[in-house]
Amino acid sequence: MKRLLLFCLGTLLSSAVIAQYIEQPATWSQSVSAVEENIYEIRFQATLREPWHMYDLGPYQDGPKPTRFTFDLPEGAYLEDSMLMESPPAKEYDPLFNMEIGSFGGKGVFIQKIRLEVPAVLLRAVVEWQVCDGTSCLPPESEEFEIRLGEGPLVAGDSGELEAETAVDTASEPSSSLWGIVLQAVAFGLVALLTPCVFPMVPMTVSFFLRGSENKRKSRLHAALYGIFIVLLYTVPIAVIIGITYFSGGASVTANIFNWLATHWIPNIIFFLLFLVFAASFFGAFELVLPSKWTTKTDSKADKGGILGIFFLALTLVLVSFSCTGPIVGAVLIKSTQGAVWEPILTMFAFSAAFALPFTILAFVPSLLQKLPKSGGWLNSVKVILGFIILALSLKFLSTADQVYQWGILGRDIFLALWIVIFSLLGFYLLGKIRFRHDSPSDHVGVFRFSLAIAVFSFVVYLIPGMWGAPLKALSGYLPPLGTQEFVMDRTAQAPAPVQEVQQTDRKYSDLFHLPYGLNGFFHYGQAMAFAKDVNKPVFLDFTGLGCVNCKEMEARVWSDPRVQVLLRDQFVILALHSDAKNQADQDDWVIDERGKELRTLGKINSWFVRTRYQVNAQPTYIILDREGNPLLPPRNYDLDVEEYIRFLQKGLEVYHK
Repeated sequence: MKRLLLFCLGTLLSSAVIAQYIEQPATWSQSVSAVEENIYEIRFQATLREPWHMYDLGPYQDGPKPTRFTFDLPEGAYLEDSMLMESPPAKEYDPLFNMEIGSFGGKGVFIQKIRLEVPAVLLRAVVEWQVCDGTSCLPPESEEFEIRLGEGPLVAGDSGELEAETAVDTASEPSSSLWGIVLQAVAFGLVALLTPCVFPMVPMTVSFFLRGSENKRKSRLHAALYGIFIVLLYTVPIAVIIGITYFSGGASVTANIFNWLATHWIPNIIFFLLFLVFAASFFGAFELVLPSKWTTKTDSKADKGGILGIFFLALTLVLVSFSCTGPIVGAVLIKSTQGAVWEPILTMFAFSAAFALPFTILAFVPSLLQKLPKSGGWLNSVKVILGFIILALSLKFLSTADQVYQWGILGRDIFLALWIVIFSLLGFYLLGKIRFRHDSPSDHVGVFRFSLAIAVFSFVVYLIPGMWGAPLKALSGYLPPLGTQEFVMDRTAQAPAPVQEVQQTDRKYSDLFHLPYGLNGFFHYGQAMAFAKDVNKPVFLDFTGLGCVNCKEMEARVWSDPRVQVLLRDQFVILALHSDAKNQADQDDWVIDERGKELRTLGKINSWFVRTRYQVNAQPTYIILDREGNPLLPPRNYDLDVEEYIRFLQKGLEVYHK
């Protein structure tokens, strides 16, 4: 006790001096979301500078000051459950206080649910905390929040106002975090060019502007408009959706329309057919030109038709890329449901500007190609090569529709067989063994074409083992799942023994969905949680999609690691919820969303559940849950770092078994 009194006295004396020179290292922000009917979740986030740390909720008798929240609740508002931390810190023994104490640095999120029995209230919350840096502690601090819950007129607790500076401090996160999000959006936009569903648009962009006008100024204007249209098509819809939701006082924003565009059979079949038409045109079957009436109107209205064509090319790029750009779009939409207005719009603008930049540059380059000599038929050869590539990539859209609707017409082996034939024909074309109607005759093969032929045939050789079940991880985002292949030489590569046993024969929807590598799991939340309680294991929630290319790439590159499979198989109860499944759910699983609309398909139900329960809309998202369905760690998204993924799983186990 004497040591404790000396510590407290030293802390008070030193902190009186330190507080004069050190800016308060902890800042707070709060956000509100509706989680159930009449139940709202308030999230308080503490952000600390290094090396400072803050204590958890405690309580600690004769110990350090824990973080404490008090609520001034008006009539009609009630606390629902106890305050909890999103990721409770691990407790360590402190010899000074002779007890185990939990503390955290960086960020900590505290969650409190409030139940309303009135339309809307204005409540006040006060948080008290203390921070230490290992050598000294600052005096305890407190901060007050004013929080509105519900919709409609306030019925209680609306008297009095906080000081303006307090309202500003608690309304938003520090500006430095905004810039971090913007920089991440820029990086994501640049990387998105290399994703499987975006790359096919590169040859289409080049071929479109390859037919540009000889007027240099006009060509550059069209290229700039192409980039501007891409930015507007991404940013304006988000701004409109957020604006309507914000000004109408809605509680959430849905991304169902974007999911429909990326996974529904209608747009995917349209894009499949569109790519086939482009390929046939590049092979010389016909020339894609505007109707004569359109051409006349174009001349009479100062090239209005040309600009319209550029707009639709940009629109095609934006629509077909949603399968891969969905994670950031979903994250932005979810951010908008938490009260942010300008941040999601700015983030989407930064992403789309970076995303459009490579395509704008590619649009500029073909105009320079027009100055090169056209003798030798090199220009037609470029178009034919692009035709082969577009023909191969068109199968991706047919495959997406086939997987989502489970038609069973384009399994992995058929897909690979078509690719092997297409790229073999491309190799023979490069060697001059195949000629099309507009090709110029040639009695020799140049070094460049010969080098391309070597690369193409090497790619074909790489594809061939896939016909017997080779994983082909480099192409996992393009190919259908391995489970759709009829013949696999080594089945043990998919299902390492021993296979996880799930002691429940009647697993809902197991006839529709399957996990890779022989893993067993559940596709219904209630069944998974019940089984987890029986076996005393945490639940591994895999929010995925049948048409999600990033999900398949994670499974091929990360889940394929034997260490990941052992952890998932032996230590977790796996729950896979598909966001794009079009199958109708059992009637007892139908739900009514916040707009009063009845949801009947599994994809819509799963998306609504994960969005409202965990504020997540991006696929893939991985969440480790306790037996009550509460997250043990922050969610993990698309990241191919296997070691970090293993640490994520192990950390979840540690928190669960504390």
